[in-house]
Amino acid sequence: MSSPRVVVYSTAMCPYCVRAKSLLQSKGVEYEEIRVDLDRDLMVEMMQRSNRRTVPQIFIDDFHVGGFDDMAQLDAYGKLDPLLGLEPHHDEAAFAHGPDASEDGPT
Repeated sequence: MSSPRVVVYSTAMCPYCVRAKSLLQSKGVEYEEIRVDLDRDLMVEMMQRSNRRTVPQIFIDDFHVGGFDDMAQLDAYGKLDPLLGLEPHHDEAAFAHGPDASEDGPT
């Protein structure tokens, strides 16, 4: 399975853009950064794709994640990694499947 295409529309002076890119980097995810402050046509493209004027705007393939807060919320609920094609962390996998019966069951 190939990795999804991740696009971050951003500007140079945007703290939420920095946070979004940092979160993706911490997960080892490659992304394409599109600087909308350097090209008005790219700003128009971003607004047409997202129906928003603020940055960052993040896309995973054709799925519009939204801004940094939206992406952080997906991450907090364990929904970001599957969108990024990442395996859940060991702790998340154990939590999702519950405790091992051999550990809690009668012996």
